[in-house]
Amino acid sequence: MNLKYSLLAAILVILGFVLLILPAKEQLPETNPEVLQYELNEVTHFISTDKVAERIINQDPTLLLIDVRMADDYLNYSLPGAENIPLKEILHPDWDDLLNQTDRDIVFYSNADVYAEQAWMFARRKGYKKLFVMQGGLNNWFATIIQPTEPPETSSTKEIEAYQFRKAAGIYFCGGQAIVSEVNPQDALVITRKNKKTKVEGGC
Repeated sequence: MNLKYSLLAAILVILGFVLLILPAKEQLPETNPEVLQYELNEVTHFISTDKVAERIINQDPTLLLIDVRMADDYLNYSLPGAENIPLKEILHPDWDDLLNQTDRDIVFYSNADVYAEQAWMFARRKGYKKLFVMQGGLNNWFATIIQPTEPPETSSTKEIEAYQFRKAAGIYFCGGQAIVSEVNPQDALVITRKNKKTKVEGGC
């Protein structure tokens, strides 16, 4: 973990030079590197696959998903409603209006955490706010939402309810219909059919 964040810190130095040579345009105040390093260490920028699934199903208008993989990967499989900004383009001025939003939570994702976290760091350093990373990326999405593991019968009520939500959410995203209650049983969640897409796996 320390090596990971040391590498990310090194990228911050390179990022500083990149920002200096971007095309001239009115820019947001950059985030102080020390503040950015603190936020990285606190890992409060991660959002779970459960929460992402819940917000997609509820059609939350304040959620903006950004797929940072290459266009071919994005076209092969992506989360519903996601926009595609390949990592190498994340700092291009063309994306300023999309990323500079204060009324939406911007959630980056890739196959795993690495590229999405780099995108988060680049965008956060540039001054954008309300940025998050879907923890574990699409690999974790398939492990927890599309193909969740059934917990033992001795599991807690919370764990069983989480599994029931994930199982129903998997039906929603892969095709079919069901009705499930979230952790708060008073809020019934109706699951409706969605077209199935091909599973994707990858390292970053």
